[in-house]
Amino acid sequence: MIWPLIRRHPRPDTISTLYGTIVAQARMPSFYRDYGVADTINGRFDLIVLHLTLFLRRLANEPPAYKRLGQAVFDLFCRDMDDTLREMGVGDLTVPRKMRRIGAAFYEGSQAYEAALATSDPAALVDTVAANVESASVPGRVAAARLAAYMTEAVGQLQQQECGSFERGELRFPNPETINE
Repeated sequence: MIWPLIRRHPRPDTISTLYGTIVAQARMPSFYRDYGVADTINGRFDLIVLHLTLFLRRLANEPPAYKRLGQAVFDLFCRDMDDTLREMGVGDLTVPRKMRRIGAAFYEGSQAYEAALATSDPAALVDTVAANVESASVPGRVAAARLAAYMTEAVGQLQQQECGSFERGELRFPNPETINE
């Protein structure tokens, strides 16, 4: 019976803590006040996608146990989105269609962020942020350059974090108030 000891599955409380950290970071008032992100359902969703993408990106080249951890956090994100739709009164027959749209929005945004981060071109990341994050001002753009700078800082901070800390539910993002363009 040694196999259960070798096969490590993420603990539900760890998954909840990691996802809770992602959501709490995405809801920081500074993003809506200082970065110009729309304080709407879509704006909040955009920031959750952004932070979840950064976390999953960090785990992408790690051993399978950490990829399972990332998958479990992503699965909780999906359950949270499903629950949110139902709380908003979306009917049972409509939820699957809306979840497909949410999944497509996540993957499109995630792939766009990954491609922009892979180029190391700050302008590409700024353009990607502007295209994927809902702005609070109608004709204007989200403070895309500042949010791109935040993402770059977050990538660096996440890279410095030991994977073992993630297993303990420890996840740190930069303070958005300290980031300048």
